[in-house]
Amino acid sequence: MSAPKKAVLAYSGGLDTSIILKWLQTEYGCEVVTFTADLGQGEELAPARRKAELLGIRPENIYIEDLREEFVRDFVFPMFRANTVYEGQYLLGTAIARPLISRRLVEIARETGADAVVHGATGKGNDQVRFELAAYALDPDIRVIAPWREWTLTSRARLLQFAEAHQIPIAGDKRGEAPFSVDANLLHTSSEGKALENPAHMAPDHVYQRTLHPEDAPDTPEFIEIGFGNGDAISIDGAALSPAALLSRLNDHGRRHGIGRLDMVESRFVGMKSRGIYETPGGTILLAAHRGMESITMDRGAMHLKDRLMPQYAELIYNGFWYSPEREMLQAAIDQSQEHVTGTVRMKLYKGLASCVGRWSERSLYSEEHVTFEDDAGAYDQRDASGFIKLNALRLRLLAMRNRRPGR
Repeated sequence: MSAPKKAVLAYSGGLDTSIILKWLQTEYGCEVVTFTADLGQGEELAPARRKAELLGIRPENIYIEDLREEFVRDFVFPMFRANTVYEGQYLLGTAIARPLISRRLVEIARETGADAVVHGATGKGNDQVRFELAAYALDPDIRVIAPWREWTLTSRARLLQFAEAHQIPIAGDKRGEAPFSVDANLLHTSSEGKALENPAHMAPDHVYQRTLHPEDAPDTPEFIEIGFGNGDAISIDGAALSPAALLSRLNDHGRRHGIGRLDMVESRFVGMKSRGIYETPGGTILLAAHRGMESITMDRGAMHLKDRLMPQYAELIYNGFWYSPEREMLQAAIDQSQEHVTGTVRMKLYKGLASCVGRWSERSLYSEEHVTFEDDAGAYDQRDASGFIKLNALRLRLLAMRNRRPGR
């Protein structure tokens, strides 16, 4: 296959993607455009620009974009409308970031006339699948380059040798073998690999970067009120906030109270099991609050159907099918279900737990008149339950009568 003329690289400014940048220049001799997305990872992005310039990238070919609001509004919030968790635990903080990064890679390729996009995901993980499925869904003719599946730089020593040979600056803490890899954005932090690979060993506390240990959290609970509109969180304690600002505020609350830690062995799409340490402080609060809001505003049938659809929806996101027609079909149903999910939830935050302790809404389906153990005042005739029970018991009684016949 001929070399690309111009390639857009998903560039963090770190050592690995800087090596990829130089490798593209030396291996393919192509022009490189760098794209660095601010998704709330909490890192200073100016060094990425300086590093790209140092490696010969022209200023007009350096894209650094603040996508925090778009990330939360168009990706995180739609996912949380479904109460999405993968394999019962994981809030998909890494997976949900990939469709946005991929979309901007493809868009920048079009804007700059590039004929390829490049990512730094390894050949063993999920991210390679997520990046590439999204890219092909958005541009079926785009070329995707995955250096980790092509080059011979298969060890840390070889990477460092390449960096030294091409005068790529190496920070002192990058010369040794990294104890584990970290991915971060506004929704979560994930740590995996190396020192964390043995699932029998408890992760050391220094792995957790976003939350206090629950045992060190305040001894007094904190109460906050989260307002919802059509399924999305819109305010905290009565103050309206943008999506990214709201999630950031929830992260602060969750950090103080040690909320959102997860040690999980998950099933990767490529077939293997992997162990990850996740921190999703604000997302954990948001999930509990959203369920609390749905509990009084959603019809039972709609809510139960959505709960049955959620695992399939979660798997689609985890596996990289955000831009698939089936995910969009499910999203339409999920969004329709949120029409009346509006009101306020009171949350109790304490020692690693986020609990819904109050909820109210003008669109509530909860009726004290019907549920009370006191005088029904005509709202509910308890005698109606007899016929309801007999009709539902009919097939069970017929089964029981058959099963007690002689000779059975």
